[in-house]
Amino acid sequence: MEVLNKKMRKRGRPSMCSEELASTRVKLIQAGVELLTKKGFASAGIEEILSIVQVPKGSFYHYFESKEAFGIVLIKSYFNYFDKRLDTRFSKEDFTPIEQTQDFILIARANMKKYNFSRGCLVGNLGQEMAVLPDSFRKIIIGVFNHWQSQTASCLRRSQETGEIALDLDCDALAAAFWIGWEGAVLRAKLERSADPIDLFVSHYFQSIGISEVNKIFK
Repeated sequence: MEVLNKKMRKRGRPSMCSEELASTRVKLIQAGVELLTKKGFASAGIEEILSIVQVPKGSFYHYFESKEAFGIVLIKSYFNYFDKRLDTRFSKEDFTPIEQTQDFILIARANMKKYNFSRGCLVGNLGQEMAVLPDSFRKIIIGVFNHWQSQTASCLRRSQETGEIALDLDCDALAAAFWIGWEGAVLRAKLERSADPIDLFVSHYFQSIGISEVNKIFK
């Protein structure tokens, strides 16, 4: 039976236990997410990712059906990670809603500075190169942004309830404006290797909703 199993094994595919396969797949996803925060999907070669994890070149399609399928997994993985970060920031009971938003910004800004602004937003990076990406990415990326905007709009509505911002402000529009501006600021910060674009955007954004003393959060 062992001889038969060996004959039936597909050529070029590694002989591994399910635990090892799952572990390697996770490592490939982690390496892919990290690389795509630095590079675009089109310029991030599969070979580079395989090299990081030390997986043989011919083994990639044992873990993922295609580079497109791999990209979709990376988007969803990054979304889950980032979504938890937003949930954590927006659920701090000892912070007001505006302070929760500022806390998210401070953590994101600190993380970019930690890596010398070499890493940005994976979803934002993909959005910028959509013209050369599989069209299957478009709906997923839009869905991610819409979800983040929905979370931000809910936070802004809570800030209206606490009296931090005016009741006549359109929270949905402000949330959309935040993410449009934030992604642009992150891109510029990555380009300039500086937090200045983020600080400028944040200052103007909070002033637009009536929060004037925002610069102190960066001190």
